[in-house]
Amino acid sequence: MKRMIFYTDRSIAPFLLRLFLALVLFPHGAQKLLGWFNGQGFAASMAYFTDTVHLPWLIGFIVIIIEFFGPLFLLFGFAVRLWSIAIAIVMAGIILTHFTDYFFMNWFGHQKTEGMEFFLLVIGMTGALIYSGAGRYSIDAGYLKRPLA
Repeated sequence: MKRMIFYTDRSIAPFLLRLFLALVLFPHGAQKLLGWFNGQGFAASMAYFTDTVHLPWLIGFIVIIIEFFGPLFLLFGFAVRLWSIAIAIVMAGIILTHFTDYFFMNWFGHQKTEGMEFFLLVIGMTGALIYSGAGRYSIDAGYLKRPLA
C-alpha cells in the first residue's frame, strides 16, 4: 500500500506540475480559510457553501481543507497521489454542481457565470500526478529510498 501511494519515477515533469498547480490553487484555499488574497475567510466561505450552494457543513469544511492544505502537500511532494485524488474530486464536484452551462471562462462578462475550463485543466493535471507520482524533489521520492516496513 505504501509503495502504491509513495512510488514515483523521479522525473522532473511531475515536479513542474506540482509546482504550478500548487501556485495556482493555494491562493484559492487561502482566500477561503484565512481571507488572504481578498478572500472572505472561513466563516463567509462556510456560509456560502451551506446557505447558497446548500452543501452539508462537513462537505464545505472538507473542500476548504483540501483547497488550502492540498497545494501545500503538492508543493512539498508528500502523498501526492492522495492529495491529487482529493483535489480532482473537489474540481469535479464544482463542475457538477456549479459550472455546467459554459465551457470558457467569462472573459468579457457575457455569461451568467464562469466556465469549466480551469477545473478541467486541474483535473487533467491531477490525473497526470496520480499516474506519475510526485516526481523529483519530493518527500515521496525520499521516502521510498528507505526500506518499506
